[in-house]
Amino acid sequence: MLLRIEDTDRQRSTDAAIAAILDGLSWLGLDWDGEPISQFARMDRHAEVAWQLVESGHAYRCYASQEELAEMRETARAEGRPPRYDGRWRDRDPSEAPEGVKPVIRIKAPQDGETVIEDHVQGRVTFPNRDLDDFIILRSDGTPTYMLAVVVDDHDMGVTHVIRGDDHLTNAARQGIIYEALGWQVPQWAHIPLIHGPDGAKLSKRHGALGVEAYRAMGYLPEALRNYLARLGWGHGDEEIFSSEQATEWFDLDAIGKGAARFDFVKLQNLNGHYIRQADDERLVADMLKILPEMETPPAFPAELSAAQRSQLMQLMPGLKERAKTLVELANNAAFLFAARPLTLDTKAEGLLDADARRRLGLLRDALGHCAWETEPLEAAVRTLAESEGVKLGKLAQPLRAALTGSTSSPGIFDVMLALGREETLARIGDQASAA
Repeated sequence: MLLRIEDTDRQRSTDAAIAAILDGLSWLGLDWDGEPISQFARMDRHAEVAWQLVESGHAYRCYASQEELAEMRETARAEGRPPRYDGRWRDRDPSEAPEGVKPVIRIKAPQDGETVIEDHVQGRVTFPNRDLDDFIILRSDGTPTYMLAVVVDDHDMGVTHVIRGDDHLTNAARQGIIYEALGWQVPQWAHIPLIHGPDGAKLSKRHGALGVEAYRAMGYLPEALRNYLARLGWGHGDEEIFSSEQATEWFDLDAIGKGAARFDFVKLQNLNGHYIRQADDERLVADMLKILPEMETPPAFPAELSAAQRSQLMQLMPGLKERAKTLVELANNAAFLFAARPLTLDTKAEGLLDADARRRLGLLRDALGHCAWETEPLEAAVRTLAESEGVKLGKLAQPLRAALTGSTSSPGIFDVMLALGREETLARIGDQASAA
């Protein structure tokens, strides 16, 4: 895999923008071979090819002024035609050029017939050549246009297949003219539909048209994002979950659909939840801690976890990851471990702690104070109290969960008690019991 940074637009191609591309690809696990290639650094090569086309008679100098071009556009608009350059310098001798005007270089596009694109996704597409005017390939300041730069770079880099959005379909017709003029092999084309939002409208930031770093900050795993993106508009039977190795083995251009794919955050979250459940606990802890500073509203974790705190987190990770669809959810669900006493309870948890529940918590604190701190004796103590109070286990376990975690959802309550330890568990129960 070769990586080319198309950085000829110098205002947009800042060091930060390029770093974001490299960081994003690296995080996604899409690694490239060799050094990234800068299109801007190859401008001399692009200009060389433009002048080669002039010498071979396939391109020419154009001295039309901005005023003349504006007049052409106005005339075309008045006549109901698309704005096209009228070819006025196509066959004129450069000796007629006005003084002091630097020319642009335009390709000599065919003026009749049609250009045919055989596309792996769109099928056979034809363009009347009258619609493909003599477009600019080299600006008057000597910089190449996109049309020329990508053709030269693709040829020099040995690109055989060009796969891109279907908004570039007309570009394929124009670029094909340059390939033909140079006698170079035209690559195979595959113009894939653009991605839309769940409502069928063009993808926007509201839908998910965000930079890769945003998905990392939202707690998605790279393997989940790779899987989801591969599945957008392409499929292998009914397979929804597959590794990158499987995608590489199965992928076929002709299996890409013509219809626009729809980006669905719910599907992405469910897929991410699958990958979180499958992930190694150590890796999840490391990834979660790494993105804490990037989260929009990070939970209150210690600045640096002690060995004991990390051990607590690892102890509960099997239960925590079963309930999380993103690393952000995972962090929020784990935050109770490090919360300062007395805990702030969410609305649902607060609703569980009526006077009766708080009274039972007081009894439970006394009963647990004499227990060996292991699952079986802890569970036996809770069950015994529930029986003596004549209530179901949940009537005691749910208020207990609220007291220990501040919420109504958590890993198994006895796992939570073991992770918090005797002293902290009894103290948190006592906080709520004494609030009766």
